[in-house]
Amino acid sequence: MALTEAQPDGAVVELSGAEIVIQALVDEGVEIVFGYPGGSVLHIYDALFKQGSLKHILVRHEQAAAHAADGYASATGKCGVCLVTSGPGATNAVTGIATAYMDSIPMVVLTGQVPTPFIGSDAFQEVDTVGITRPCVKHNFLVKDVRDLAMTIRKAFHIATTGRPGPVVIDIPKDVTDPNIKIPYVYPREIKMRSYNPVEKGHPGQIRKAVDLMLEAKRPVFYTGGGVVLGDGSAQLTELAHATGFPVTSTLMGLGAFPMTDRQFIGMLGMHGTYEANMAMHETDVLIAIGARFDDRVTGKIEHFCPHARIIHIDVDPSSIAKNVKVDVPIVGQVASVLADMLRLYQERKPSSPEAPVAEWWTKINEWRGLDCLKYDRSSAAIKPQFAVETLYKVTNGELYLTSDVGQHQMFAAQFHPFDKPRRWINSGGLGTMGYGLPAAMGVQLAHPEAQVACISGDASILMCIQELATCQQYRLPIKVVLLNNGYMGMVRQWQELFYESRYSHSYVDALPDFVKLSESFGHVGMRIERPEDLEDAMREAFAMRDRFVFLDVIVDPTENVYPMIMAGKGHHEMQLSPSHSDRELA
Repeated sequence: MALTEAQPDGAVVELSGAEIVIQALVDEGVEIVFGYPGGSVLHIYDALFKQGSLKHILVRHEQAAAHAADGYASATGKCGVCLVTSGPGATNAVTGIATAYMDSIPMVVLTGQVPTPFIGSDAFQEVDTVGITRPCVKHNFLVKDVRDLAMTIRKAFHIATTGRPGPVVIDIPKDVTDPNIKIPYVYPREIKMRSYNPVEKGHPGQIRKAVDLMLEAKRPVFYTGGGVVLGDGSAQLTELAHATGFPVTSTLMGLGAFPMTDRQFIGMLGMHGTYEANMAMHETDVLIAIGARFDDRVTGKIEHFCPHARIIHIDVDPSSIAKNVKVDVPIVGQVASVLADMLRLYQERKPSSPEAPVAEWWTKINEWRGLDCLKYDRSSAAIKPQFAVETLYKVTNGELYLTSDVGQHQMFAAQFHPFDKPRRWINSGGLGTMGYGLPAAMGVQLAHPEAQVACISGDASILMCIQELATCQQYRLPIKVVLLNNGYMGMVRQWQELFYESRYSHSYVDALPDFVKLSESFGHVGMRIERPEDLEDAMREAFAMRDRFVFLDVIVDPTENVYPMIMAGKGHHEMQLSPSHSDRELA
């Protein structure tokens, strides 16, 4: 019987370890594997060649394989899969694994390993993959017996996709995939692990306490994070927010979980959050944290964080609760389930006029909104990065999957491109990985072939994984790269200006390539835009090319900084706004 063919009921097929890997992925429902071959995984690649169910995408660097799997998972909610060889193949993937770990992205990473008799002997292309990845995975396995392979793969997918998602590494020695050793193959349909049983439902008593606090609140705020997106809780969050009338703010990773164009959304919070969001956090009396981990870029100085608030914290991961900030009502459970239970209870007990208790609160928030903390110079002869992002939104009508790299362009995109749906904004939040955007966009485009997908990047970040232009050409991926080119490592330059007396130590890149010629050399379309009046037409032309990869090199003002900004050691109420606000009273 051919590999991946449907088998008659009760039939047992004998497969090699390499074939088991492929068949198990098929049985798990995997459609795409991102990878790069090498000696230790050649048996697996040979088995891959002989089947017709799995699609393999050949990247040009193992880091990109992990990022592409990450982007695929982020855009779909499915588990991303990548396959790399031993030694440098595995270590090249570590950055992508750590990126997924920090952002709780479900991923299974298959790594080759030297044959079992050679493990520990410093064999060619041997590294301790299990040891190296242990700090940045949800779990990892070293499979030493082919008979354990199917069950290990089943466990890996179960662990990666349940509870708080995360990457799982399976390290497979080459002899375990030997094509000459075959065993009966049975893929376990159900899995039970005594030591791993994530909580699904929130405790009813804790949910009741949370609703009690919400009913008493005079200055409430919903503080939402990436867990709402990962936990598919967007619909429940939106319904609960509308039922209560409470303001909603979001972390970078949570953007889109609640519609950003909704009047109740008060902007992103944290280091580069809006004035109204950060001030609301500082003044709130009841904070409802949902799927958020109280990251340092969100809290500012802990001693100043939400000084007046009683805090409700909902998270599927019990280790995240009270890890950084003491909370009053902890609720462990899946976000969607807990929010649905909260909504039912709130509707049973809500006041006849729910907007009345928080009307005064909204008056204050709208005063803060009136400051217009995101204003910038719209008459500039140079292209402002904010204008570029706004133009991108206008041209695509907001119907865009947008990935980003890390830096100023990432923050400008978060501030000026509203997302009204979850899984449309895909970036590296926790690790802050330069080079993430382009390979992540590949994963998104392959997940949604008919969708418009763009990567917004900077001239420093894009060079980190620029070789993936070849992958985009090979698979005809019609991604649009919007490069905000300011000739600097923008965020590094901003910090050096503000904190190092403008000593721009090694943050200026004076040997940038001609990105138009570079993209054309890979077979793509390249465009350079230098004037604000040319930008919209160029973007419309680019996005009209639905079947072509287009690289837009947008030359932006190199002096523009991201504001507002909470400086190190400051609280939410101590934001620095742009120089145009310096004469305004902020308190």
